[in-house]
Amino acid sequence: MPEQLSNSPSRGLHIITWGCQMNVYDSARMADVLRPLGYSPVDLPDNADMIILNTCHIRERAAEKVFSELGRLRQIREARKLEGKETLIAVAGCVAQAEGKELLARAPYVDLVLGPQTYHRLPEMVARIARAGGSVIDTDFPVESKFDLLPEEAAPQNEGNLTAFLTIQEGCDKFCSFCVVPYTRGAETSRPVASILAEAERLVASGVKEITLLGQNVNAFHGDWNGGTASLPELASLLHEKIPALKRLRYITSHPRDMEQALIDAHRDNPIFMPYLHLPVQSGSDKVLKAMNRGHTADEYREIISRLRQARPDIALTSDFIVGHPGETDEDFEATMQLVRDVRFASAYSFKYSQRPGTPAAGQPFQVAEDVKEKRLAALQALLREQQDAFNASLVGTVQDVLVTGLGRKPGQLNGRSPYLQPVHFEGDPSQIGQIVKVRITAPFTNSLGGHLHEQEGTAI
Repeated sequence: MPEQLSNSPSRGLHIITWGCQMNVYDSARMADVLRPLGYSPVDLPDNADMIILNTCHIRERAAEKVFSELGRLRQIREARKLEGKETLIAVAGCVAQAEGKELLARAPYVDLVLGPQTYHRLPEMVARIARAGGSVIDTDFPVESKFDLLPEEAAPQNEGNLTAFLTIQEGCDKFCSFCVVPYTRGAETSRPVASILAEAERLVASGVKEITLLGQNVNAFHGDWNGGTASLPELASLLHEKIPALKRLRYITSHPRDMEQALIDAHRDNPIFMPYLHLPVQSGSDKVLKAMNRGHTADEYREIISRLRQARPDIALTSDFIVGHPGETDEDFEATMQLVRDVRFASAYSFKYSQRPGTPAAGQPFQVAEDVKEKRLAALQALLREQQDAFNASLVGTVQDVLVTGLGRKPGQLNGRSPYLQPVHFEGDPSQIGQIVKVRITAPFTNSLGGHLHEQEGTAI
């Protein structure tokens, strides 16, 4: 890559993001660290001087999807080269971490390969290519935390947005048999509380009313604070105390083993916690949970749910399920179905088990046949859909505090977000965007709710 690339005053940056909310956050911060080099976001890769593919390794055939997309980006790069324009192609995220050398072997035209713990070093990598050409691969787990080195002043990514993600914890020490996260994100690390408070203050100053705290095991958070450490409920208390304009707080994703009583109590005591919790269980069979190395039983999960509902009776619960883990029998699957019937979820994500190279489960015997997995998944999803429909229907006639997020598709219609994370559609005035208003729910839909303003009750905030 020629030297003038590093001296250009303005260059286009296009980031393609796959996967979880943490990848969405990471993509925004990559844009932050590249901004001093003159990069600013553009909508199309055809107009980009640098294209970053921020990848996820969770879904099936993740690497193959990356190579397919890289083939498309290579064509864009070659077309731009005919116009005398240079284009850097970078692969970031979990696929880059897990398969970095393979990426460069199969796609040698890729300029940068970087893991999720090293994107704070992007400017250095770009400069290295500008000086010497060739490719750069950086998939080490650095001693220093990337959060200590990211620019303090984030760009106005959330300008005009009312909701935002904020990463507070990364990595995982649980080593579930099916999961690649410990190998791609590393050990559990938590950000210092002061750094989180500062970023939250900037987000709220830009107009954000609701923040979702992110982490692979977010409820294992233990960030440095005042010479000691603060837990997740303590962090939430500080956010509520120090940033009064922050109206709503959520967190994802949690592990049952870290669902301590202090956090359960915080759902009752801290008014900015929404009555919503995503708590993955994966299976209702103790045998399968042990094979998954989850570290809890089905009844222990039920007991956690009981304590949550005792503390916060209106809480809505969502979860993750994997069907067809190696060795899962019909009886094991029925135990999962029974747990779903016992708990009753507002919604849930469910997937067929798929082998991830390098994970313990990938080499286990008794892999479940694909047609069996498909049949079980269909049955589970039908039950979960039934419960989701029932939960939505149960809200009809209730009055919900709805954060108004924008205009609806129909004239005079507004869109908002319920405390339970559902989209809500109702008629209102555009001046109410950004407010929290009371809406009486009148209609349940598959993935949203309909309603009308309940002006008699209270005022917007």
